[in-house]
Amino acid sequence: MQIDGTFLAADFGAGSGRIIAGSLRHNRLELKEIHRFANHRVQLGQHTYWDFPMLYTQMLEGLRKAASIYSDIVSIGIDTWGVDFGLVDHNGALLGLPICYRDDTTAPFPARLQEKISPRRLYTESGLQPMAINSIYRLMAMQHEQDPKLATAKHLLFMPDLLSYYLCGVAANEYTIASTSQLLDAHTRNWNKELISLLNLPEHIFCPIVDPGTHLGTILPHIAEQTGLSPQVKVAAVGGHDTACAVHAAASTPYYTPGATAFLSSGTWSLLGVELPSPVTSESARQAGFANEGGACHRIHFLQNITGLWILQRLVEEWKQRNMECDYPQLVEMAEQSTCSVTINVDHSSFANPSSMSQAITDYCIENSLTPPASQGDMVRCVLLSLADRYRKGIEHLNTLTPTPVSRIHIIGGGSRNRLLNTLTAQATGMEVTAGPAEATAIGNILIQAQAAGAIESATDITEIIEP
Repeated sequence: MQIDGTFLAADFGAGSGRIIAGSLRHNRLELKEIHRFANHRVQLGQHTYWDFPMLYTQMLEGLRKAASIYSDIVSIGIDTWGVDFGLVDHNGALLGLPICYRDDTTAPFPARLQEKISPRRLYTESGLQPMAINSIYRLMAMQHEQDPKLATAKHLLFMPDLLSYYLCGVAANEYTIASTSQLLDAHTRNWNKELISLLNLPEHIFCPIVDPGTHLGTILPHIAEQTGLSPQVKVAAVGGHDTACAVHAAASTPYYTPGATAFLSSGTWSLLGVELPSPVTSESARQAGFANEGGACHRIHFLQNITGLWILQRLVEEWKQRNMECDYPQLVEMAEQSTCSVTINVDHSSFANPSSMSQAITDYCIENSLTPPASQGDMVRCVLLSLADRYRKGIEHLNTLTPTPVSRIHIIGGGSRNRLLNTLTAQATGMEVTAGPAEATAIGNILIQAQAAGAIESATDITEIIEP
């Protein structure tokens, strides 16, 4: 039975959030951006937080706008960046603001965890690399600080879980976002209770794991009243981790074959990998820096987390403050005309969160006997060349670890619009590079909702996508 309707994607990124409506009519999906808003980190005392009340309020404003336009809204799905979470008490109250993954107070804890469990065992069980941003280290830091919120909490809810909770009142941990915590067993796809016990974390705060496509419930009565949405509108757990949604959207294109095509989700972070039916937790995979994150349709995303367009984004912010050129198309054109051939290690710690990104690049070049980029065009070309070279190394490692070597890279997300980066990636890897959709995260979010509603059987059923 053909079920048409409109699905709302609440898509939260580290720099901005938006509400996207996806209207499905006879397997044709048309997207419309309803509401967009900025997302800023907030420094309070010694920690960097997310302004959750602002994000929640802006989401409601977007839902209100959508309700004034569409009368056939079926459901709402929420995706965000990974790892970060909030704690909720027995009365449903939020216990403080969620701490941002850019907060560096977790830095000592990967080493401290190695004193309790070997890196090899941790990787075999979790499938993740010991990145200080992982949720496990934030929980260890809270415990070390004797944070009273841990003892008071009833639920630990990752950012999409938390936003969904305040829409429908159901506390659950969606699989793909939970997989970024390093507290999930990659093989059983459930909580690693032995590790949770080893760290003396309160086991009861970890909620039941639900799969992408699960209907959590209908919106609460006061949400319907505030937004004008029908009380029958459902809240769906999609790929709570934005990468899971983005990769799922790739399946709607004719260029992508799971397992045979490498995906490159290009945004603030670059996620480069393949979809597999089960995790790869060999020692060679660990040494090569690959992680196993949860995907939709019971797949594993075997990937490398690479610093992506974050470096360029920070450069643009800096140039804007200096009243210099900050228009992306113009900057790319300047980079195309540049002859700069300098490459930097985009994953170097000096680029994680410097006060001046241009100075960090200059200092890195000087320290490594390289000629620093001299102009804006040189700086942009340096960053894009460096990303392309990093992708080349990632593909080379990937092809030694998976049963079927890939010969094509499919780029999705906002970075897919960067024609120069696409060209440089093709040149660096010697592979065919295909690109799009740019709105992959929102599209994947909506496709998962549509599948859950029975509107389509799979992403390949979509015959046309019209992006905003």
